[in-house]
Amino acid sequence: MRTLWALLCVCVAADAAAASPRTDQILIQGNKQGSQSVATGADGSVRAEYSYNDRGRGDHIVATWKVDAAGIPIEYTGTGNDYMKAPVEEHFTLEDGNASWKNRTENGETVAKAPAFYIPANAPPEMFGVLARALLKAPNHTLALLPAGEARLEAAGSLKAAGGTRTLTEYLITGLGFQPASIWLDADGSTAGMVSSWFSVVPPGIEGDIPAMTQAQDKADNARSARLAKELAHVPRGDLVIRNARLYDPRDLSVTDHTSVLVRGERIVRIARDGDLKDAKADAEVIDAGGKFLMPGLWDNHQHFGDVDGMLDLANGVTSARDMANDTDGFLKRVARFDAGSEIGPRVLKAGIIDGTGELAGPTKMRADTAEEALKDVDWYADHGYVQIKIYSSMKPELVPLIADRAHARGLRVSGHVPAFMSAKMFVEDGADEIQHLNFIELNFLYPEVKETRNRDRFIKVAEHAREFTPDKPEVREFIAFLKQHHTVLDPTMGVFEGLFAGDPAKPTPGLEAVAPRFPPQIRRELLSGALDVPKGQEDAYKAAFPSMLKLFKALYDAGVTMIPGTDGLSGYMLHHELELYAEAGIPPAEVLRMATLTPALVMGVDKDRGVIQAGKLADMVLVDGDPTKNMSDIRNVSTVLKGGNVYDPAAIESSLGIQPRTSH
Repeated sequence: MRTLWALLCVCVAADAAAASPRTDQILIQGNKQGSQSVATGADGSVRAEYSYNDRGRGDHIVATWKVDAAGIPIEYTGTGNDYMKAPVEEHFTLEDGNASWKNRTENGETVAKAPAFYIPANAPPEMFGVLARALLKAPNHTLALLPAGEARLEAAGSLKAAGGTRTLTEYLITGLGFQPASIWLDADGSTAGMVSSWFSVVPPGIEGDIPAMTQAQDKADNARSARLAKELAHVPRGDLVIRNARLYDPRDLSVTDHTSVLVRGERIVRIARDGDLKDAKADAEVIDAGGKFLMPGLWDNHQHFGDVDGMLDLANGVTSARDMANDTDGFLKRVARFDAGSEIGPRVLKAGIIDGTGELAGPTKMRADTAEEALKDVDWYADHGYVQIKIYSSMKPELVPLIADRAHARGLRVSGHVPAFMSAKMFVEDGADEIQHLNFIELNFLYPEVKETRNRDRFIKVAEHAREFTPDKPEVREFIAFLKQHHTVLDPTMGVFEGLFAGDPAKPTPGLEAVAPRFPPQIRRELLSGALDVPKGQEDAYKAAFPSMLKLFKALYDAGVTMIPGTDGLSGYMLHHELELYAEAGIPPAEVLRMATLTPALVMGVDKDRGVIQAGKLADMVLVDGDPTKNMSDIRNVSTVLKGGNVYDPAAIESSLGIQPRTSH
């Protein structure tokens, strides 16, 4: 006998809210970068085509689906390519309660005993409107998700669209990420958009409402962040003493047992042997380290802050960070909240991105084609507290020295992607102090055969040829010496290339295998490696690419080239793995810790306050269970974090984000 659920599944209904054909705009940093068309057929099936261009990358998905009377998908097919242009072929069916799905990374089936909504691995944005409408119909606005998880919907507020003729309602969907996700529906239930300062998808006539929608979202997000900041930060009422710690000093790489640290307010006041600390007040709070490893707060030198990145950083001992490109409005407000303590996050140094124009330009409003435009952008960043300029791939080479000179005159450092039609050597000669991503060092050896690096060639050509540029080659030795002579700093982001060249599309990004199972189900899917699709005949080259990059990285270190760790990936957790990769390359773990603490403070000119646990410096410290100077992976075992004397429990931060506790170290 068929269940009610099975009967519903054979009752195909059109998604009424998608009945009128429309074409949405896709905006990245306010720039139009693509579109999504949605139309409903006579049989009730919906077809969506979704594509955008993000520097030569970006999804292009053609999807069709049908839903039942409850709004639950019973058929789904998607084809095209994912963000890194790997082919997409995805299928889902639900019939008589039997669900099955197959895509590039998953092949599963289950018996759906209750309504369950399948989330495609590469879904067009409209699918989240379908989910919202199904949740509105569902009991308690809650649905199980396939392959795993549960989603819940609640209304968050509404606003009048421009002209006052339409009412847009914001809904929050929990269960898709670390925090609720916003989606807007029109009065008739149709999708009215998903917006953020970074990436927005909106139907015709809604573009002018994006600022109001974003402001409404930010108000709720900020209130949530402030509540969590108050709940999760312990502010000592007076003196704080850490006793019985093993203190790591990156200046001489020493580790000293039985050490006490006195903190008063946001500063370190005194460091002494356990029995010799006399300055603490009688009512001082005491943290008994129990012999744990005490080190300065970690740095992540390549981030792009949004959502809960600040919380993920603090949960993993990252107390200082550098943002390498962001919007010029919401991001500044977020950093101000970090500094004020109304949102959990590290101390952030800001690097402002400037790019040229064109189809492959980067995600920024700061785009310059003339010297006047470029210098105006530099001045804007300097006037707004930025400490560095990041030049991007579409910048005209002739503008690079002008930007560098103005930035240096304003006291800013200069770094970036090496612009197309330049070599890394030219970039440094024209004034760059630093280069982001090790692939641009590899591309120096391919110049001038490879000049166009605004597209995916900056990854693909490296995958094909990295094994050819071994440290014993004269041109490699000469360029390493050049970088050392010019005191060029490198921000190599090694974990990015391990994921691209050595990752398995069906497995988590390398380095996240142990932690990913603790994350919410949909986050786990997002953290699959995103590895490049390997062309036939290139298997050996791709396999050798990342090990070859590690050898080049070690040769750069051995030559004395300054390198600072950054992730350009999942905050906090990926930094731990970045440091593991440095140790895997052959750098002694104690030296790796110096690269992650004192070296960035020196490079960025903030060593007066950071980088070492020393009297007078800010009380940014991390207690670690284990000894990462002997086993780099112990850096993952962060037990307590201090930022400016405030104390954070990483387990409590993780719990607030839906991350399951660690079972063991």
